[in-house]
Amino acid sequence: MRNSPLKYRSMRRDEWQKVAELIHVSTNSWYIANGKEPIFKGPQTDALLFCEVYEDLDPGCCLIAECEETGRIAGSCFYHPRNTHVSLGIMNVSPDFFGQGIARSLLTKIIQIADEQSLPVRLVSSAQNLDSFSLYTRQGFSPIQAFQDMYLEVPEDGFDNEISGEFEISNAQLNDVEEMVALEKRLSGIERAKDFEYFIENKRGIWNTVVCRDTNGTLLGFLGSVNHPASQMIGPGVAESDQIALCMLAKLLDRFRGKCPVFLLPVTAKEAVQTAYSWGARNCEIHFSQCRGENQPSKGVTMPTFMPETS
Repeated sequence: MRNSPLKYRSMRRDEWQKVAELIHVSTNSWYIANGKEPIFKGPQTDALLFCEVYEDLDPGCCLIAECEETGRIAGSCFYHPRNTHVSLGIMNVSPDFFGQGIARSLLTKIIQIADEQSLPVRLVSSAQNLDSFSLYTRQGFSPIQAFQDMYLEVPEDGFDNEISGEFEISNAQLNDVEEMVALEKRLSGIERAKDFEYFIENKRGIWNTVVCRDTNGTLLGFLGSVNHPASQMIGPGVAESDQIALCMLAKLLDRFRGKCPVFLLPVTAKEAVQTAYSWGARNCEIHFSQCRGENQPSKGVTMPTFMPETS
């Protein structure tokens, strides 16, 4: 398929299955080629989750590269416009079309969308994939924070590690969203109210979101999670301190009984990282958050995720 003519356009509803297959095959191919276990263990239909969730949140915000000769989808990339930024979503290129600059073209088009709104572009990328790291930095992205991807096998009878009794952890409610937005804006400089509303409404039955308050009722942090065959992750969330992040993390780990969720902790969150080790967590990868454009340095503890992508 070398040098096949390509056209770029938005994904159609009848193409969700093909894009899911592309995500599944492309992602697993990269990990296997680099001596790692495949990310997706189940059938290709599991990856439909990406199309479902991203179209729920941002309809029409997936670009595809289509081979004009065969009609095959050669590449895809989701993106998430927000008031403060555009978040670059999952991007995949079919192994049959490697080396044709498809990822660069998709990225360029999304940068143009952000530039038209004078917004920065943010993403979280693997430190182990030097090709993608080079792709982003050549386009003007700069790493702003490093994260340890950690996983933990939660016992069948639950995870009982209470960190502190001075905080109250409860399930997030829609009337918490305004405070959640304000807290993340202060700590990370970004806003995404509709994401939080989507998690809390939980119409797909796969999300859990908790909030942490002090004895005076002040919001100190929030943390979400997704539990689906295609993605078992804890995040996104922010916290004023390592201890607050650990309280929420312990609460959500208990909801993954008998499973092995992944979570990302900043490498600078030393207490949180060491405590996670003491629980039995292990590292599986390193990721960088990157930004093209203005960026506010993070305060407290930020815990990103890949479903949906956050940065």
